[in-house]
Parts: sequence; C-alpha cells; structure tokens
Amino acid sequence: MNTTDGADESSWELDPEDESGAVIATVGRQLKMWREAAGFDRTKFGERMGYGANLIYKIERGSRIPRPEFLDKADEVLGAGGKIAAMKADVERARYPKKVRDLARLESEAVEIGSYDNVVVSGLLQTEEYARALFGLRRPGFSEDEVERLVTARLARQEVLRRHPAPLLTVVQEEAVLRRPIGGKMVLRGQLEHLLEVGRLRTVEIQVMPIAVEEHSGLAASFKVMRLRDGTAVGHNDVQLASRLITEPKEVQILDMRYGMIRAQALTPRESLTFIEKVLGET
Repeated sequence: MNTTDGADESSWELDPEDESGAVIATVGRQLKMWREAAGFDRTKFGERMGYGANLIYKIERGSRIPRPEFLDKADEVLGAGGKIAAMKADVERARYPKKVRDLARLESEAVEIGSYDNVVVSGLLQTEEYARALFGLRRPGFSEDEVERLVTARLARQEVLRRHPAPLLTVVQEEAVLRRPIGGKMVLRGQLEHLLEVGRLRTVEIQVMPIAVEEHSGLAASFKVMRLRDGTAVGHNDVQLASRLITEPKEVQILDMRYGMIRAQALTPRESLTFIEKVLGET
C-alpha cells in the first residue's frame, strides 16, 4: 500500500535516524523532575492540570507526546517560569515521524506538486476522518497514540495548501479510490464533499482516471513529482514499507513524462468535479 498517503507507515515508527523519540523521552524526564521538585505525585499533578494520572505517566515515560497547551499549563502549575513552555518548539518538531517531516519540507519548498494516487485519496486532500480510518486499517495495528501522531502529521502537511502563495497542486485519482468506502459510507461522503470543495480552489486541480479508460500510463504505482523554488525537480515513489525520494535527473524526467501522459488520459478538472458529484450522489 502507498506508504506516504496510505495506511502502512510502520517504517516511520522504526527509523533509527529519527531522533524524535529521544526528544520526547527527554521532555518527559524533565517534566517528571519538575513535578517531583514541586512536591506533586502524579494524581495531584493531574488534578491541578485537569488530566488523568495515567496520561501524566505516559507523557513522563515518553510514550505520549504532550500538546502545546499541556506544556503551557504545566509551566504555570509547576512555576517553571517559561522553562517548560520553551520546550514546545522541540516537541512540535518531534511530533511527526522523520519521513513525514522530510516530505513536508519538500512540499513546503515546492511551487508545483503533481500527485498520482491509485490506492487511496492523496494525503494532501484527505479529511481527518478518512486519514484516521486508513491508519486504523494498518496490520499489525498501530496503537492509539501512533494513530493520533500520524493523523496529526498528515493534516499538518496540508498547511502547504493554505500558504501564500500556495503551490499549484494537481492530483490524478483513480475512480476506484473514489468508490472504496474506507471508514464507511459517511466517511467516504465527507471525503468526496471535501474533494469537491478543495477542487474548486484556483491552486488545486483534481482529475479522475475512469476505470473504463483503456490507455493508462500509471499502472505501476503511486508517485509524486515536485518542482522546487530553486528550479530543481524531485520525485517521490511509494512501495510497501518504504518511500523513496528520487533526485536522479533522468529518473525524475521519466516520472514527469509519465505524469503528463496520465493527466492527458484522465478526465479534465471540470469533467472530474462533475464525475465526483455523480459518485457522491450514488454513495
């Protein structure tokens, strides 16, 4: 399954180069030392914070990532004078798996993003409910904390669409993806409605590849092509348990050519929105 925008992202959790786990563990130890120095046990501290003692335990042992508002409140309750709140920036960077941060960085530097998705809806266009359903399908399963982390990271990547100026995003989606009821009928309906809304933005063009199309240049796998501000282009390819950044000019050129052919074979953006409306009416 597509490891960047799909449900199987286990390699993100096991990346030995990802320093985020050490950062979260360090923050947890610091919080524990501040709590103990203030004379609070976990139950009393939780009461003052408005959280359960079990959550305090998970944060202190580094298995749960504290939210910014938690750190602000802890700073106030423990009288840390801004020292705990100052850790918010480090925690925010560590909140997302390394490969998500790397992809998000490239997307933030892009002036144009082209995405062909043949398994699930493009990650930049997924609703929270759809993304949560996807990560819930992963086997072996993610823990609730891991699902929360990955959903948060998925939605954070979408900030690039609200940037000014925003990059041009073109997406080709397979018809089968639009009909697959991941998360159930209501989740799918919400996702289709979101595609219709986003697809009307001036910086977004969504095209549908109908099942009935005979000529199809994208049967190999999902992929992205991104043109960056400095004029270079990179590709991003997804396979089971891994995602690969492509920088070799000849390989990027092949992906770029292939993407152009896929777009030519798909419905036009206007035809595609009409098609999505039709699928929504049938869902």
